[in-house]
Amino acid sequence: MSLQNYSIKVTEFIIGGFDTTKNPLLVGVVILIVYIVAVLIDIVNILVIMYKKNLHKPMYLLICNLAAVDLLYSSSASPTIIEVLVTGVKTISYVPCLLQMFAFHLGQVMEMFALSVMAFDRLIAVSCPFQYHSYLTNTRIIVLTYILWIVACAFVALVPATVIRLPHCYSVIKYNFCSYAAVIRTTCVDPNYYFNLVASIVFFLSFFTFGFICLSYVGIIYFAKLSSHNEKKKIGSTCLSHLIVVTCYYLPLFIITILTRFGVVLTLKERNGLLIGMILGPSVVNPFVYCLRTKEIKNEIIHMFKKFRHLIRFW
Repeated sequence: MSLQNYSIKVTEFIIGGFDTTKNPLLVGVVILIVYIVAVLIDIVNILVIMYKKNLHKPMYLLICNLAAVDLLYSSSASPTIIEVLVTGVKTISYVPCLLQMFAFHLGQVMEMFALSVMAFDRLIAVSCPFQYHSYLTNTRIIVLTYILWIVACAFVALVPATVIRLPHCYSVIKYNFCSYAAVIRTTCVDPNYYFNLVASIVFFLSFFTFGFICLSYVGIIYFAKLSSHNEKKKIGSTCLSHLIVVTCYYLPLFIITILTRFGVVLTLKERNGLLIGMILGPSVVNPFVYCLRTKEIKNEIIHMFKKFRHLIRFW
């Protein structure tokens, strides 16, 4: 008999991904600290770029957008994970679960788009240094960013749209938050069709964006060979920051969404660990990389803290 005959009305889900976790409070506190650091440094990055007019340039606007994406991405699931581990509250209502799913996958897609545009920005800066500011103006970057957010929302809207109409047979989510894969496994249907559908979309987006980034770096390497020694060092330093960020994001993404479709088997603990790393890893690494390796942002942050310390001493 079809499982759909046994469907239930789900008003809330139970997060069961941490049921076998040893020392959940300790794990939760560690994740909480990492999350707070990620949020604070992302906010500092955004505020510094927003309020310093000398940083109102295309590259810094893209860094600001990446920080906003990181805030969305890390905040989509981290509060739920922390709540389950620290307080032991494992329930999440149906609608907030769908909203969390949408926010998580929107952050996922926007991370790809943001990294792709930043690679293109570096390519233009290296290949056309004198025409850079005429090709990439602040207005064009802002318009492009808005377009990418709209396109990402359109793609991600398919995720909750396919889930809403499906009957549910279970209320326990085996993963650590409301991702698409987690919610689909609570339905009464064969999940493989839906997994393959989303894997196809993710493969298309990741192949397109990662391929675009790789082609951009082929162009950067070509033009770098024609540059002087000092220019090569500057190009290498700038691009290294971007490559670190790209690796932190795409490596776990390919393992979870692509390799598992080709026979790589992950245990529940391994999948949950990779998911947490995929969410918090880039959100922590990205701002630190751009703060420490981008001289202008680092100097502005140091200057801001010096002023803040001076005000404290004054009072």
